[in-house]
Amino acid sequence: MNKKKLLTSAAAGAMLGALVFGSTPALSQMFVVDWASIAVQNALKVLQDQISNTLTSISGQLGLSGPIGSLLGSSENGTVTQLLQQGFTQEANYAKASVDAQQQIVDGALISHTRVLRDFRNSQIGVEHTTSPVHCQALDNGQAVTVGAGQSWKVAQSIEDVGDQRGEAANGQPAYVGRAQAVAAISQLHFARYCSATEAAAGLCTASSTQNADQRASTLFGTGTLSGQDGVTAANDFVTNAIQPIVPAALRAEQLTSEIGREAATKRREYNARMSLARNVLDYAVAVQSPSVPLSTAQKQQMQNEGLTPIDTGSWLQALMLDANRRYSDVDWAAQLQAMPPASVAREIAHELAATNYLLTQLYRVSLLNASANATHLAATTEANFVPTVQLPTPNMSN
Repeated sequence: MNKKKLLTSAAAGAMLGALVFGSTPALSQMFVVDWASIAVQNALKVLQDQISNTLTSISGQLGLSGPIGSLLGSSENGTVTQLLQQGFTQEANYAKASVDAQQQIVDGALISHTRVLRDFRNSQIGVEHTTSPVHCQALDNGQAVTVGAGQSWKVAQSIEDVGDQRGEAANGQPAYVGRAQAVAAISQLHFARYCSATEAAAGLCTASSTQNADQRASTLFGTGTLSGQDGVTAANDFVTNAIQPIVPAALRAEQLTSEIGREAATKRREYNARMSLARNVLDYAVAVQSPSVPLSTAQKQQMQNEGLTPIDTGSWLQALMLDANRRYSDVDWAAQLQAMPPASVAREIAHELAATNYLLTQLYRVSLLNASANATHLAATTEANFVPTVQLPTPNMSN
């Protein structure tokens, strides 16, 4: 029942709506006008005109003839856009030029600094390869020492040749004639060169300016260089008195041919050998102090700095002492050492090591002399102490 009522109401409503709201169909020949669309279009046109007028007004104000453009200045040089563009372009050019200038300044500074470093390094290389005065002095001293060593060997050899002939009582020597002649010769030599006041008072000789110099060790050991030829002679005479003042007479003729003579000759050769070795040690001391090498100006100045009297010709020992003392106590050398570049200091150290090696070599030579003398002394002592306990009979060799 209810369902039927609802359907009836719905149908009635649809019919009523169709009658009320349904449009009357128009004919194609009828004149149709859309007044609403026309009104909207007119309103839009008015709005567009207002916007265009506003934009035109703003462009006029922003233009060159407008109030804002007049504030920016004359437009003879171009529009504001052109001027701004040109200004920004010029600023960019200035920035690029500034960057380029800064690069050039930096490049110039780097080049200048590089040149300074190069010049500094060149100076260092020059200093390291330039021989310093101290280096030259070391070379001069080294040459003087080497030459002095050779000359001193020649002096020692000459002294030994004369001394050995005297000690062997060779033909032409006083001892060849006899012992008395040897005593007379050594006494006469002393009186002629070293006569003392006591001997002069006894009427034996005339007092000498070098009294008893042949008996004093100071004659042999002094400041490093013996005083010329007279100094060498006096030192040699001291050695003679210290080692072998009286030479035994020579064995001659039948003294050498007999059985006992041959034994005596053997003992004499033993005596001569030991005396020659003893003289050799002191002859070495004389030779190394003999004037043998010219001294340089720097070496003479070094002697003066040490409080010594400078001499023109020095000995091997003197040159060696000057070189050692220069590095140990000379103020000038110490001042130059402080100012030396590293390369010069290294060269100086090399020179000192070379000098040390040279000294060690000379010490080894002296050690050989000492060892030889000690061995000879040991042999002589052993021989003197060797005494048979009892007298033994002669053995029968036929058994």
